[in-house]
Amino acid sequence: MQGTLKDRWLVAVCGSRTLMYTVFMVYAASLPVLMPKWDMSAAQAGTVSGAFMLAYAASMVASSWLAERFGARNVFLWSAWSSGVSAIVFGFLARDYYSALVLYALAAVTQGGIYAPALMLFADRYPSSVRGRAVGLLIASTSIGYALSLLVAGVLLGVGGYELAFSVCGVLTMLGAVFSAMALRETPNVIHARPRGESSLRAMLANRDSVRLIGGYTGHSWELLGMWQWLPAFLAASLALAGDSAGEAAALGAGFAAAMHIAGSFASSTMGGLSDRLGRRTVLLGLAVAGAVFSLTLGWLIAMPFWLLVLLSLGYGFVAVGDSPVLSTALTEAMPAQHLGTALAARSVLGFGGGAVAPVVFGMVLDASTASAPQISWGLAFVSLGVGGIVAAYCAARLGRLAA
Repeated sequence: MQGTLKDRWLVAVCGSRTLMYTVFMVYAASLPVLMPKWDMSAAQAGTVSGAFMLAYAASMVASSWLAERFGARNVFLWSAWSSGVSAIVFGFLARDYYSALVLYALAAVTQGGIYAPALMLFADRYPSSVRGRAVGLLIASTSIGYALSLLVAGVLLGVGGYELAFSVCGVLTMLGAVFSAMALRETPNVIHARPRGESSLRAMLANRDSVRLIGGYTGHSWELLGMWQWLPAFLAASLALAGDSAGEAAALGAGFAAAMHIAGSFASSTMGGLSDRLGRRTVLLGLAVAGAVFSLTLGWLIAMPFWLLVLLSLGYGFVAVGDSPVLSTALTEAMPAQHLGTALAARSVLGFGGGAVAPVVFGMVLDASTASAPQISWGLAFVSLGVGGIVAAYCAARLGRLAA
């Protein structure tokens, strides 16, 4: 079934995904409060984020494989309902480091299934001429969900502490699951036939563009997911240097990080469409280079005026997210539909595996340089994310004619 960018289905699916991702950033928003309250080191704080990303990656692998065999619609809905339940459990029961480590990972296990199947649904519904824009809107809705998570958490941290922030974000995730079931009630569950004996893994490895796109996504995820987890704490640290209290700094840091995700949603909704016109490779290369420059420079500027850091963070959020819909769209075009699930699964292992390690490495660098001036410790920590941007730029530059 072919869809247009003006159909109600697109609005309904994107709206439900926005709500389902409200649990995703609540831990990052609460981190400046949780670290002293739960007596966590920066490395320990990173392990909670890392466990979430590893579980999320595992879930994306499983859901991609299942969607290829049982249909994207069914897997999406199974994941949506289980995501709502696990988000509520996390929201009401995560009250220390160990419970958060387990329950946040559980929430991630269910959340991963609403990403890759959604991409497969969009690949089935939209032709290549508008697919970049459609996938851009899909990923923009996710960014708005992240922003909503940060905004809700930032407000509620000052009202009822992290306990209230966790609980409300869990309820909002369940509400998103309800809306997703309503949005997809008439959507067909398509299963693409595969010739007997044909290997999706061999088809993926033989396709050079798919390998480069997966490599680029790995670098993109390392940079983006590490930045997402630590940017609220970075902004809060900047405010603390200026004399704000920890609670006020956490709330303001979360609010400004939310604005960064709004910038990311604008990037997703525009860069996908731009790649429809200029080509996937051109847009990917420009965004990857810009992201690497931000990663290599932002941390050193922590003592700069806060308004300047906010502007830079908005630019960082724009370029770091902007290549996400382009990478996803290009992969749906590089791989035949019957092998797309396997390619998405491999991408999830490498991309979100790297995204799980990046916050831990960031925290380790921060701990190791804690005796240094804030400019040095945060500067070195952000440099560790720049490696991902450099890898993404290299892979984009090597893409072949299809992406051009």
